[in-house]
Amino acid sequence: MKEEPQDRERTTEETKPKRKGWNWGMIVVGVLVGFLALAAVSPCFVMGPRHHAADRTQAISNAKQIGLALLEFDQEFGSFPNDETAEMVRESTGTELDLSGTSSNAMFRQLIAYGIRSEDIFYCKHPEGIQKPDGDMSPGKALEAGEVGFSYFCGQKTEVEPGGYGRPLLGAPMKIGTETFWDEAYGEKAVILRLDNSVDAPLIRKSDGKVPVGNGKTLFDAGPGTVWGENSVPDIRHPEPGR
Repeated sequence: MKEEPQDRERTTEETKPKRKGWNWGMIVVGVLVGFLALAAVSPCFVMGPRHHAADRTQAISNAKQIGLALLEFDQEFGSFPNDETAEMVRESTGTELDLSGTSSNAMFRQLIAYGIRSEDIFYCKHPEGIQKPDGDMSPGKALEAGEVGFSYFCGQKTEVEPGGYGRPLLGAPMKIGTETFWDEAYGEKAVILRLDNSVDAPLIRKSDGKVPVGNGKTLFDAGPGTVWGENSVPDIRHPEPGR
């Protein structure tokens, strides 16, 4: 018996492979995968600014503590640590620490010899191999290379001419051997301890790494209309980089 054409058409249609398309289940899975991928990547963008802020906060806190130590030192020796006070500290304390050298490490060892009991306050995040101090303050070990993050502006004391109290005493994070700053470390900001023991975080100019202070001047510009005045120039003592 012959098959009716109508039935043959139906049979052929039913045996054709059906095309697969998107359904709600696949759409939901796709959305979830996209969300999870975004969640995994987001911390990379969020954690950067948070780390910058945390590192900057630590540097500000440590700078304030160094500032207090510098004020006490100045009251005792008549100025902040410099090449001349090294011998005064050696005679006064009988220390065996190495106080020679021109780095900020050497200057800050005078503070340790005078009575500071921790290396930790001299640390701040710095791109040039600076690591947290190991706590060993014995001769030959106190504030070794790579344990200090602050640059120190030497040759100053608390008694200055009017207008000089805004002079910087410490700065971070500076490019060692220069008058410029690393702008990436603290979110394009520097940390500056000033002579009046205030600490601020001014913006770093990305084009040249300098800190503008207004009127076309930068932090280390000397002369009329600056905190350095006409008779002073900054004597910058940088930290010894990590080995």
